Amino acid sequence: MSTLKTKVLGIEFENPFLLASAPPTASIESIDKAFEMGWGGAVLKTITPDDLEMVEASPRYATIKHNGKVICLQNIELLSHETVQYWIDGIKYLKEKHPTKVIIASIMAPVEREEWQKLVKTLNETPIDAYELNFSCPHGMPERNIGMAIGTSAEISILITSWVKSVATKPVFVKLTPNVTDITWIANAVERAGADGFAAINTVQSFMGINLDTLDPVLNIDGHSTYGGLSGEAVRPIGFRCVSQLRQKSDLPILGMGGISTWEDAAQYIALGSDAVQVCTEVMINGYGIINGLKSGLLNYLESKGFNDISELKDIGARKITSHEGLNKKSHLYPTIDKEKCVACGKCVKICSESEYNALGVNDNKNAICLDKEKCAGCSLCSHVCPKEAIKMC
Repeated sequence: MSTLKTKVLGIEFENPFLLASAPPTASIESIDKAFEMGWGGAVLKTITPDDLEMVEASPRYATIKHNGKVICLQNIELLSHETVQYWIDGIKYLKEKHPTKVIIASIMAPVEREEWQKLVKTLNETPIDAYELNFSCPHGMPERNIGMAIGTSAEISILITSWVKSVATKPVFVKLTPNVTDITWIANAVERAGADGFAAINTVQSFMGINLDTLDPVLNIDGHSTYGGLSGEAVRPIGFRCVSQLRQKSDLPILGMGGISTWEDAAQYIALGSDAVQVCTEVMINGYGIINGLKSGLLNYLESKGFNDISELKDIGARKITSHEGLNKKSHLYPTIDKEKCVACGKCVKICSESEYNALGVNDNKNAICLDKEKCAGCSLCSHVCPKEAIKMC
């Protein structure tokens, strides 16, 4: 029988699904409810020194939808509004009630040794399982020279990681930003400074757009707006890229996240190198109850593959990613058209002719698509634009 249990840095996970540091982990009551429903753990909404003021804007969310479904969410939400003492008491309560659940404290402070170390020393006295250093919040915090302003500087990232590691009594994950040219550069820096693992990715800095009727920002705060963090399904390919790049350059554990909405997404993150995963936006859209489908789907998949646990799935995908130079350039696939599905609409012909190759055409009777193999480069674009999914590459 397969199991969802796993172990990361000596920490026992009853399942690999954690709530990410975000609104779903903003209160002890909410986390308590999520644990009752089956989540394996939670990363607390980022804890800061009590004198680091958090004043929110309203509204602070905007979305893009497709057929009524949210495919991405932009937010300018800040960090926890609760005091350090609130979290101290809450962590103790949660661990006493849910001793098998993983609790990770996300933390952030100004770039001052005393502030970071004071926060860590205080939380060392609680039964948390690990720390997550928030070096990656892309809105509000960079203006104060923290958040993403830390995670885009190798020098500052090294400095703070070393400060924390010198006093932390629990493992330390660094939450990395995708808003850099090369995420592995910062990862390598914090690994040298003693980080025990990575969390990736935080949101992608973005701007949701302009309402062309009013000419105001889509995320409109009294006629103005700002850059925010993009999350949800639209950022998943970026998360996949970052996690696989981290795995290719480091053996440290990775808590993968970014656009996870189904068990299949989670399984792909694991195959690309994640040791466990975090979920945020899908919970914000559909609630904590999604955990049932995530757990059952992943468990059934492991059993179908004959895997005992997720460790046997981990890294398989990452090992299959190579450079462009490393790809096989000798193989050549051609489009095969399913005559039962094809309605000879001509879209593939138009796209092929207007996208370089002009290898497809319509026969004299205008009832079938024909291929000129000498012109075909095997790019596969026709198979992706076909409205009837009548074209396969083989």
